[in-house]
Amino acid sequence: MKKTILIILCLFIGVNLQATGSNDHDSDVKKKRVLIFTKNGLSVDGKKGYVHENIPSSIKALKEICRLENIEVDATEDSGLFTDENLAQYDAVIFSNANNEVFDTEAQKRAFQKFIRHGGGFVGIHSANAVERDWPWYWALVGGKFVRHAPHQEFDLVVTDKNHPSTEFLNERWAVTDECYYSNHLNPDIHILLSADLKTVEDKKKSEYPNTVFGDYFPICWYHEFEGGRQWYTALGHDSETYNDPTFRKHLRGGILWVLNLKK
Repeated sequence: MKKTILIILCLFIGVNLQATGSNDHDSDVKKKRVLIFTKNGLSVDGKKGYVHENIPSSIKALKEICRLENIEVDATEDSGLFTDENLAQYDAVIFSNANNEVFDTEAQKRAFQKFIRHGGGFVGIHSANAVERDWPWYWALVGGKFVRHAPHQEFDLVVTDKNHPSTEFLNERWAVTDECYYSNHLNPDIHILLSADLKTVEDKKKSEYPNTVFGDYFPICWYHEFEGGRQWYTALGHDSETYNDPTFRKHLRGGILWVLNLKK
């Protein structure tokens, strides 16, 4: 009798161990993977455009942020990687200080559109809104098209919405040293998170644009959902040193996690 009970117990434990192992395997969640894209192409008139010196620092910071969140990451300047097959392995693409005309072929553009329309995420940093300035679809994706920026200086940001992982840790105002970016063709679907307090911005051309189109404030950071994918953009990040700033890293981290649907 004791021997029979012992056999039953062993069988029961074995079955449970097997089931537990199976459940652990089934519960394994596929790691998220992102592609950092930093190409700086020619301007629309065929001239060499401005290339930010911050790109190595931005790549380093983004890789460190992603690795802490268990997110796999690759970085490239090669627009030839924008194919259906290659983009299929990524959950989001980060345009970090990319600038001007970055795509070489219409096929690359179509692959990028397909990626977004199939739920791929997009993060834009600083000059990302100055990419493909003749492509209205891209402006709509990013949320706006670069016009110009005020001189590099310290100015204040107002937190328009704290209910987002990229702004929830900030006080009502955030003093930054950067370039105050101005955009037009703003997508009406964007949800504004940060706005520049133009009363704190020294800019001799302010009366030309943006003037009073947004009163004393101008959108600097926003998010929206676009054609199936999530999008987040911040105009901040001109200086290399900024990418070592813990607050700015929290800002980037929150945007990335939201785009990947890892944090609401």
